[in-house]
Amino acid sequence: MPRYEMLNNIAHRDLRVATDFGPELGDAVGMVPAYPSEFAELQREYPIFLRKDPATGDWQSVALLGFEQHENLFLQDGRWNAAYLPGAAAKGPFLIGFQESRIDGALTREPVLHVDLEHPRVNATQGEPVFLPQGGNTPYLEHIAGVLRGIHDGHAFGAAMFAALDAHGLIQPLTLDVQIDPQHRVGINGLHAIDRDRLALLDGAALADLNSAGYLEGAYLMLASLHNMRRLIAEKQRRLRMADAAVAAGRN
Repeated sequence: MPRYEMLNNIAHRDLRVATDFGPELGDAVGMVPAYPSEFAELQREYPIFLRKDPATGDWQSVALLGFEQHENLFLQDGRWNAAYLPGAAAKGPFLIGFQESRIDGALTREPVLHVDLEHPRVNATQGEPVFLPQGGNTPYLEHIAGVLRGIHDGHAFGAAMFAALDAHGLIQPLTLDVQIDPQHRVGINGLHAIDRDRLALLDGAALADLNSAGYLEGAYLMLASLHNMRRLIAEKQRRLRMADAAVAAGRN
């Protein structure tokens, strides 16, 4: 169970974070949250879809990593086999929390770094140090702060962007039904995507509004990302062939 604390260089002076990858570090997931602030990088390697939060009804974009709940096809021999690591994976045990304070009598909420001390990446002996011996931030922590700023900004931007795309009828449900090979078929429910045909039919005023708000680029990046389904299918096929070969070798 998570145990969050506000990060500080006294209580957490010896904190280290493992930066390799594996199921034991929480990386065996079929999808991770994605944010518009990173769509340009994500669309080069990951299919990007949308899901609706059943509790709130809010849209959340996700990067698909595999075809099962705990299948991450980018994990390989302790590495994440991609040139870009999604922010949701890169942030590790850290997140942005908020601290209330009064400035000139007005109550304000300031973003501050928090760490989950129960996260499997957290330890005091191995991994990247979070603080320098003198108490300053390490380059690793500065990098994490940048990742979290991107997530924070992308989350707020995404909420408005997806609401606008939905208002124009551009977000449509789809069921992924993929024939991996003659013996294996996989399906994923609950995903949504941008409707290319409806986008093409928007009038000039609607396109201008979406473009001026910065939302049109995100829609096209999501559409462009779908070609990465071929990469996921190819990797799934490769792993199935390896599994079949291992079973055949065990029989001999």
